[in-house]
Amino acid sequence: MIKKLSAILVSVAISGSVFAKTEAEFNTYVSGLKQEALAKGYQQVLVDKAFADIKFKEKVVKADKNQPEVVETLETYLPKRVPQWKVDRARALYKEHQPLLEKIAANYGVQARFIVALWGLESNFGKVQGSFPVISSLVTLAFDGRREEMYKRQLWAALDILKEGHIDFDRFKGSWAGAMGQTQFMPTSFNSYAVDYNGDGRKDIWTTTEDAFASIANYLKQVGWNDDLTWGRQVKLPEQYQPEWIVKRGTKTREEWLAAWNKSERSLTEWQALGLRRMDGKDLPVTDLKAALVMPDNEKGRMYLAYDNYKVLMHWNRSYYFATSVGYLSDRIGYPKI
Repeated sequence: MIKKLSAILVSVAISGSVFAKTEAEFNTYVSGLKQEALAKGYQQVLVDKAFADIKFKEKVVKADKNQPEVVETLETYLPKRVPQWKVDRARALYKEHQPLLEKIAANYGVQARFIVALWGLESNFGKVQGSFPVISSLVTLAFDGRREEMYKRQLWAALDILKEGHIDFDRFKGSWAGAMGQTQFMPTSFNSYAVDYNGDGRKDIWTTTEDAFASIANYLKQVGWNDDLTWGRQVKLPEQYQPEWIVKRGTKTREEWLAAWNKSERSLTEWQALGLRRMDGKDLPVTDLKAALVMPDNEKGRMYLAYDNYKVLMHWNRSYYFATSVGYLSDRIGYPKI
């Protein structure tokens, strides 16, 4: 029987082209990462253990490069992301965890319904956390090369998590992109926002519900959440509206998006004067608030006056569909004050 070549090709077909690198190249890359980790001060025993079972994850590259291009609108997205069963489950779990949720809400200044909404949408209330070994996923994505520096930053952050003992090596798993636990934090977000709420010495967003809830709340608060506000409201535009009122779409960076937000932002009194109304045709609330006009799809789709908390949700995930689905589910759990 002919002996297999040691340099087995790892090939991934993508849009008619082929990504191909050899097993030997991958192993060389891993060796380089290990040396870089040691140079950064990580202990040999940690590096050896973290990289002991590193494998090139072909499924990770396929998932990264072959994400499905589905024609989606908010009208089709919301019923799939926030079906009635998820609303019912969110309400039941809110009631089950109500004392804890409301304590954390008071501690951090974040309404409990938003904590539950993010928990439900990110991991189906902790049930879907991903089964990919985090280190292998991050090394594979760094090796792929398209966003090498970004995924190397995530890799060093992941080593910090292991070094600090927040999770055992064999349970250190997440999504194909390295998002982890009930909160689906990337490693850098974990290091910035995860909380050891129960005081057991671990920031355990995988199995400890109170840590997951507090970590969500801490993230929101740290990036500017205001619990005196809700997230936004759907509105009706007047027949004669100006496209420049709407937050510009297609911005490449968060800084560009925030600049577009600032250009759109007006007081509710100003929006009222421009002809915007609630969906039932009634006047907008009479309150000292500013909002930007957000258009998830196009002029024929839904329009929202979004408050500052919407900017926080867009910091978590800069997707109108995601931010709107969090707000929509939170409203279904418990309606806002404004």
